[in-house]
Amino acid sequence: MSSVIAYVRVSTDDQTTENQRRQIETRHKVDKWFRDDGVSGSIPAAQRPGLSALLAYVREGDTVIVSAIDRLGRNTIDVLSTVDTLKTKGVSVVSLREGFDLSTPVGKAMMGMLAVLAELERENIKARQMAGIERAKAEGKALGREKVIDDAAVAKWRQDNAASIKQTATHWGISTASVKRACQAPKPPRELSGARQEAQI
Repeated sequence: MSSVIAYVRVSTDDQTTENQRRQIETRHKVDKWFRDDGVSGSIPAAQRPGLSALLAYVREGDTVIVSAIDRLGRNTIDVLSTVDTLKTKGVSVVSLREGFDLSTPVGKAMMGMLAVLAELERENIKARQMAGIERAKAEGKALGREKVIDDAAVAKWRQDNAASIKQTATHWGISTASVKRACQAPKPPRELSGARQEAQI
């Protein structure tokens, strides 16, 4: 037998879920409630006690109702993931404020729009990450696993090959700033010849 399940959430402990409950109860007879108190929507669904319990509880044919789609999360990607999980289980999702209902053509169209927004958000995240990487490279910051570079070997290779700083950086897979530091590093003392060593003893 299918059930009507409601989910309510507030971000801080001094807020109440009562308004959300009233909005839902005026339109639907709810069989079971799940709630998260003082839990930010930026926290992934799997890490929210109430929502994760709901996802484990629902069965095919059930309907999940929220007062607004942002109760499921503020991150478009996470919201889409949650809705996809429910859809895969054969569960309908209804959001009162947006009129979001997966069982209707309009709801399915809104689902498509949500997917487009999630993809746009992913691309924006990638763009910000790439910008950060390029900035770090320009500033000579180490990226990923720390590389152990022998400054003397870098400087010697550059000198032996009459290479530019950029060519040396490409050869060793390091930043130009790292090459400059390697070439400026104090050089180890040269070994003295046997005759001179004996003279100093």
